[in-house]
Amino acid sequence: MDRVNDTKTALVTGANKGIGLAIAHGLGAIGFRVAVGARDQARRAKAVEQLHAAGIDAFGVALDVTSDDGVAAAATTIEQTSGRLDVLVNNAGIAGRTEDAAQDPTALDLDNLRTTLDTNVFGVVRVINAMLPLLYRAESPRIVNLSSNMGSLALQTGPIMAAYAPSKTMLNSLTTQYARRLAETKVIVNATCPGYVATDFTGHNAPRSPEQGAAIAIALATLPDDGPRGGFFDDAGVVPW
Repeated sequence: MDRVNDTKTALVTGANKGIGLAIAHGLGAIGFRVAVGARDQARRAKAVEQLHAAGIDAFGVALDVTSDDGVAAAATTIEQTSGRLDVLVNNAGIAGRTEDAAQDPTALDLDNLRTTLDTNVFGVVRVINAMLPLLYRAESPRIVNLSSNMGSLALQTGPIMAAYAPSKTMLNSLTTQYARRLAETKVIVNATCPGYVATDFTGHNAPRSPEQGAAIAIALATLPDDGPRGGFFDDAGVVPW
């Protein structure tokens, strides 16, 4: 099914708050119709209401990135609503449990590691692979994976978090694999670090606003057709792997 008009559609996962909501708002402000992907129905509805109040064309999509069936159903919803997908922003992510020694590598809670990977890595694979058929229908499809410089093997930033940081390292590697596989297609894939942003993740104790964190993701979501592929960027430029 093709859309009657030329409005582009963007799906942002985990878009009910924080950086995800800021990305949704930023894309909507430049003319995208935004699919607000979120698990919680009430929070999803509230986010859509906030976007509508700002004059943004948005609709909610029930999306639990840890559920194969849920992701498949989300793809069906977007197909029925928009017919194609122009931008996919994989923003949904978790820190994993941090109390006690849950992320100390010498006492790592493997269930914590599995849960973190299921959202931050496996969830991204689920969503990308479910949405690719819709992305292939777009003229200039873009995929943006929200990573962190804590996943940089060169920088080794932040506290020791042996579940969260490696999940972002793996996400970076997967980004390059998707970019290689899709090199001969119109789909451009990149990863980004939003920086240290005041969100629930940081206890709202960080110097950057969600809007500042969202800016680089929005830039990568709207790259020209000759833009970079398979890179890792923040708003200062290339982030070392």
